[in-house]
Amino acid sequence: MKTTVEISPALLLEAKALAREQQTTLKSLLEEGIRLALDRRRRRVKPFQLRMPVAHLGRPLISGWASVRELIYEDRGGMAAVSARRSRNRSQRLP
Repeated sequence: MKTTVEISPALLLEAKALAREQQTTLKSLLEEGIRLALDRRRRRVKPFQLRMPVAHLGRPLISGWASVRELIYEDRGGMAAVSARRSRNRSQRLP
């Protein structure tokens, strides 16, 4: 199929030189480039997702994210204390 594409003059010169060097056509070189770009996009790695830490026996080290949150805030009185402080701060801001 024929189509028209706009390519920067510098890129076109470089592509023609590479095609000549590899003894192939510009069409083949463009098709290869498009295939590579499409394949790379198809094989993109899934986004990172944080999982719960697991001990070597397969049992969770921590029972859930609520436990993680409690551990983080335990020196501040736990999440209950943090929530109470937030509520107090919100009520103090009201006119």
